[in-house]
Amino acid sequence: MLRKYLRLVVLIISALTIISGLVQLISPAFILTFIHGDITQATKHEFGIIGMFMFLFGGLMLHTLYSAETSSTVVLWCGLQKLGASIAVFLAIWKSLFAPIAALVAGFDLLSAIIFFYYYSIVRNDTHG
Repeated sequence: MLRKYLRLVVLIISALTIISGLVQLISPAFILTFIHGDITQATKHEFGIIGMFMFLFGGLMLHTLYSAETSSTVVLWCGLQKLGASIAVFLAIWKSLFAPIAALVAGFDLLSAIIFFYYYSIVRNDTHG
């Protein structure tokens, strides 16, 4: 069942990553308010940079989904980005930099990473098997 809709799920995650990255790039204080992070010039600047990379990785995944052949390398690295983002947010919660509500973000990124790694295994097997 999941495999039937997997490409669509990856596409939706990628589109959400682009949108949330753009929001974070344009208005980092909005996201910082949601997760109860300190809002300073430095944190707004850093969150803007993170938003830019979210936008880029989401766009990269969309690009490979609409390419003639899906790149397993791109899928792998986008999965690693999602895993890294999840770990970073969970660590920020643990260090009391973000409120527990930020676990929603970390959980979404962790679930996204798992889905991307599953999709990677399928794409890799299709191109190498």
